[in-house]
Amino acid sequence: MAQEEEQTLSDFSELSGAATGAATGESDAPLPDPQIDAQGRSYATGKRKESVARCWIKPGSGKITVNGADLGAYFVRPVLRMMVMQPMAAAGRDNQFDAYITVTGGGLTGQAGAVSHGLSKALTRYEPALRPVLKQGGYLTRDDRKVERKKYGRKKARRSFQFSKR
Repeated sequence: MAQEEEQTLSDFSELSGAATGAATGESDAPLPDPQIDAQGRSYATGKRKESVARCWIKPGSGKITVNGADLGAYFVRPVLRMMVMQPMAAAGRDNQFDAYITVTGGGLTGQAGAVSHGLSKALTRYEPALRPVLKQGGYLTRDDRKVERKKYGRKKARRSFQFSKR
C-alpha cells in the first residue's frame, strides 16, 4: 500500500488563503493598458433603460458638461447629481477629471443612470487599476431593467380594468 501524506490544518489555511486571493481579484495578472486617445481622453458608452450616454474624460478640475450645459443645470434634482457623481466618489477621483457627456433618449432618471454607467467605464479605461473598486460598487454593471409592455385586454402591463358587478 502507498503511504498517504498527512495534511495539517496549516496546509488547509494556505489553500484557503490562495482561494480568497483569487476570489477578491488579487492576482498577479498584468493590468490592461489604458485606452487614451491623442487628445488625452478616454471614451465609454453608458446605457440605462432607453438612454445612451457617450462620455469622454480627461484630467482636469472636475468640470462635468452634459449636452453643453453644466451638470447642475442639466440634472437639477440633487438625487440625480449624486447618482452621476457616485462612481467618481467611490474611486476617489472627484475633482480630478473633466467630463464631456452627450446623452440622448429616455427621461432624466434613465439619463443619469446612463451617465453614471458611462463615467464608470471611462474611468476604468483611463485607469485600469480602478476596476475592482468600481466593480465591487456595482457601477460597471448595466442595469437592464426596462418598462414592461402593455398587454391587450389590460389597462396597463398587468393592471386589469376595474370590475363592475352591475
